[in-house]
Amino acid sequence: MRRLNLYLLFFIILLTYACKQGNKQPAVKQNNATAVNTTKKSTPTDDTLSIVAVGDMMLGTSYPSRSTLPPDSGKRSFKPVLSHLRNADVTFGNLEGVLLDTGAAAEFKLRQRSKAYLFRMPEWYGGIIKDAGFDLISLGNNHSNDFGLAGRKATMRILDSLQIAYAGLRSKPTAIIKVKGFTVGFCAFSPNSQTVSLLDLQNAATIIRKLKQQTDIVIVSFHGGGEGTGFEHVTRADESYKGENRGNVYAFAHNAIDAGADVVLGHGPHLTRGMELYKKRFIAYSLGNFCTYKGVNTSGICGLAPLLKLTIKKNGEFAAGRIVATRQTYPAGIQIDTGNRVIKKIKILNASDFPESPLAISNDGVMSASY
Repeated sequence: MRRLNLYLLFFIILLTYACKQGNKQPAVKQNNATAVNTTKKSTPTDDTLSIVAVGDMMLGTSYPSRSTLPPDSGKRSFKPVLSHLRNADVTFGNLEGVLLDTGAAAEFKLRQRSKAYLFRMPEWYGGIIKDAGFDLISLGNNHSNDFGLAGRKATMRILDSLQIAYAGLRSKPTAIIKVKGFTVGFCAFSPNSQTVSLLDLQNAATIIRKLKQQTDIVIVSFHGGGEGTGFEHVTRADESYKGENRGNVYAFAHNAIDAGADVVLGHGPHLTRGMELYKKRFIAYSLGNFCTYKGVNTSGICGLAPLLKLTIKKNGEFAAGRIVATRQTYPAGIQIDTGNRVIKKIKILNASDFPESPLAISNDGVMSASY
């Protein structure tokens, strides 16, 4: 009898331990990255989609040395704007570079310029991007191939592991996500190697048209136009930069909406360009340098960028929006610009480049349609 009681006691202890172990949550390897944000995003109503969109993101490069990485390992990169980035149904940005720990630069990239600008972010920086709330990432740009196939594969692997949707590579032209009852399609284009071509308008229209058949809302990203202060204006003509055809971004954006796009988001010139409404759909021609650490010129107007907050109707039409003005300085990084300088710049560019557009922007960045 005593032996039976001992067996019974041992069984009870074993069962209690097993229950406790079963209730433990599995450990998540952070690898020095910021913990993943689980804050639920909000939106104005159930029949609209809220979108936050920003431009180029390059959180620091370990190439050619780690001296070009931020001193805080990028953990504070988005801190001043986290409340905006996390508070949307869909948050978008352009990843200017690759997520790769080690690896040689693509040989053809080294031959392109006397001083190569090659961007290789440590892989765990993907956790910082996830924590900031990003859902959609464009890889359609001139830096996604800086480290060849190894860089592209590592970047895709990291984004897949973090469940961040991406598009823009020839091997991954589109993505579809579901959020709050909406099916959202995403595709991205660029005039550069290994990306889906910005220059082939017919193929772009085919991709967008097929995506629209599968989704409620289609978001299109493009990386195009010349670079630098001489390229503020949308010319409605072909643009070139250092001998490279950077496309007619006006024709591309209008072609995209004609094919079924509901929101078109541009980047590439490394400064902010104008915005317009076409067929009641929203177009931003360049969202500028949003969060870039060294390697990218952020002096003067190149350091000013909008953080867009859009509300889109279920039929794809623009409902409302707001521009949050930001600026970058070294070593402080991204900050809210209380002077609203980028808003003033966009208003001037819009009046010059799109006088026929019904998009109205107040001095504090509130956007509306004056139909």
